[in-house]
Parts: sequence; C-alpha cells; structure tokens
Amino acid sequence: MDTVMSARIDEGVAGQIRLLAHRLHTSKKSVIEKAILLYAKEVEGTESRDILDDTSGLWRRKESASRTVEKARVAFRHSLVRHHR
Repeated sequence: MDTVMSARIDEGVAGQIRLLAHRLHTSKKSVIEKAILLYAKEVEGTESRDILDDTSGLWRRKESASRTVEKARVAFRHSLVRHHR
C-alpha cells in the first residue's frame, strides 16, 4: 500500500528526479523509491550495528530485574483498585 509523503526539496534535485524518470522511462515515484533503498543499503553497510545500543541501553538498568517486576506488579494492583471503586 502506498503512503503519501510531502517534503520540500531543492529545485535542482526535483529536476534531476524528473530527468531520471524521463531517461529511464519510469515514474518519479520509482526513481525516489530506488534511490532511498540504495541509500539505506549504503548506510547499513557503513554502520556497524550494535544491538545493545539499539535497545536504548535498557539492559544497563541500575535497578534489578526483580525490583522492576515488583514495581510493575504494584502499579498493576494499584490500577485494579483504582478502577473498582
């Protein structure tokens, strides 16, 4: 399913998109999609991904897992009491 996006781009870039679409006998949409996919591949190839950093450091919590679970249980019990008054 397609999604409509809107962005301001330089007039020269818009001209290049039109020119490429005309030369390649394709749509501007196709040119933009292929360019983004190629760029994404390039970026993924140059960046080393660190799953621990991608998880926003959640694994580095100062709080123990058992304390986190206990806090979640207390909050859950509190929400049940609050809604059954």
